[in-house]
Amino acid sequence: MTMIILAALVFGALTGWGVARRRGGRGLDQLQYAAGYGIAFGILGVFVTILVSRMV
Repeated sequence: MTMIILAALVFGALTGWGVARRRGGRGLDQLQYAAGYGIAFGILGVFVTILVSRMV
């Protein structure tokens, strides 16, 4: 079940990195976006994990 959280966190970090890169951000901007998106997607992953575990 923790794989959902990790996958969401990695996907969010990659998404955030790409968004910052498209917007012309520098290295630290890209890291900040990656961290922010990673945290947000990780939290979503926690909720999805809870939902899946309650359905089983």
